[in-house]
Amino acid sequence: MFNSSSITQFLLLAFAQTRELQLLHFWLFLGIYLAALLGNGLIITTIACDHHLHTPMYFFLVSLSLLDLGSISCIGPKSMASSLWNTRAISYPGCAAQLFLFFFFISAEHFLLTLMAYDRHVAICKPLHYGTLLGSRACVHMAAAAWGAGFLNAVLHTANTFSIPLCQGNAVDQFFCEIPQILKLSCSHSYLREVGLLVVGACLAFGCFVFIVVSYVQIFRAVLRIPSEQGRHRAFSTCLPHLAVLSLFLSTATFAYLKPPSISSPSLDLVVSVLYSVVPPAVNPLIYSMRNQELKDALRKLITGCYSKAINCLSFSAKHF
Repeated sequence: MFNSSSITQFLLLAFAQTRELQLLHFWLFLGIYLAALLGNGLIITTIACDHHLHTPMYFFLVSLSLLDLGSISCIGPKSMASSLWNTRAISYPGCAAQLFLFFFFISAEHFLLTLMAYDRHVAICKPLHYGTLLGSRACVHMAAAAWGAGFLNAVLHTANTFSIPLCQGNAVDQFFCEIPQILKLSCSHSYLREVGLLVVGACLAFGCFVFIVVSYVQIFRAVLRIPSEQGRHRAFSTCLPHLAVLSLFLSTATFAYLKPPSISSPSLDLVVSVLYSVVPPAVNPLIYSMRNQELKDALRKLITGCYSKAINCLSFSAKHF
């Protein structure tokens, strides 16, 4: 029989038992993690260096990239280290920190995606008021509110989750620490308080979802009223990346937490958890860069400029060698 005071570490779910599959998991996660670092890093650098992209839409995109980097960094390196060193253990404080950080980044990203829907709504439905409603100060305040709401949400849920007595062992049925898996280790009926908070959080998330749906209904109505086909295509092209990222985020997370128990299995749960926690941060930069001509042009300009500077430096060094 366990209790919270006697638990000093948790045992995470291993991806595989054989050494070959553990190394395969390590290299696979390393590739995904490096892709996320490279993609999001390029987006942040490109937007920061090109003053033409200093607009509300790209400001929110930078914030989204930072959240993606944070969410994958709080679970990816630990999972890779566990496979590389063949260990399942994570300390009690480490588990609490991982749960807090992941919940913080995911919550803030959901709020930020809602703000990005509002940005597209104002840009298309109220273009004459865009500069007034989404000035630089308003954008900073809204982004800070999204990050702040995510932080408070994470503090509340993390503190409440780890204040619940745990008496069902210390084996977490997941490759990282998350609230539903920690609640499975709690004593009977002691988890009801956290379940109530999760229901409130789910209602808040559903409210954001309804706001996004209403915003896009109005966006599509406004786009269909644009007389020129080129204008309609340009308006749709600014919305499609956000819709794709939003769909990936919501569909994988919703299926992970709301899938029927009849189709649940350890292997399926593991695959789904990877899809909603690890894959989106690596895929999101690709989605935005493929569908955004302005971003592609700025990225090409940045790479060309860096290449030219490197060639000039090499030429200068060769002449003075």
